[in-house]
Amino acid sequence: MTQVFYAFLLYIFLMLPPVANLVESIMITHMHMQMPLLVISGFFMARFFLIRFPRFFEKWNSNGIPGIILFMIIVIYWTIPRTMDEALTLQSVEIFKFISLPFLAGVPLRDSWKKLSSTGKNVIIIIFTIKYFGMGFLYIWSPDQLCNNYLLIEQLTLGWGFLTTAIALLIYLVYKHFVDPSQYE
Repeated sequence: MTQVFYAFLLYIFLMLPPVANLVESIMITHMHMQMPLLVISGFFMARFFLIRFPRFFEKWNSNGIPGIILFMIIVIYWTIPRTMDEALTLQSVEIFKFISLPFLAGVPLRDSWKKLSSTGKNVIIIIFTIKYFGMGFLYIWSPDQLCNNYLLIEQLTLGWGFLTTAIALLIYLVYKHFVDPSQYE
């Protein structure tokens, strides 16, 4: 249960107003640091919920597909530029971010990932690779400012961050396709 405790500490740390303001002041740290850390904190807090409510997860997410779909909906929602803007201007959206990313994305991800087949996991990674390429090109090639709270140069930086992540995911998929781990055991 120490991982649950540390995940909860990370969650509380990310919610502290000085930390949240600092991380949200730069577009790429808002999208590529704060949001994934919130999902990671939920991922590690999920152990508590999985032990406490096993029947709920068996009934609701028996094969992992409903949980991974919920995870994808939440993560895709938070990559929309307008949503990031509203999280900075509307307190209710900011509160929803701190609830949805750990508990509606992180917890279902932990429960679902182990239930998915290898093909299912690869499909999810392919979907995110395509999405990250698309978001990267959108943020880079858009002549207009997509987020009112951030400068255009920060938008370009975020676009390159998306492209870098997409390239890393693509390298992982190529590696997974060509390398047989059983040869190295």
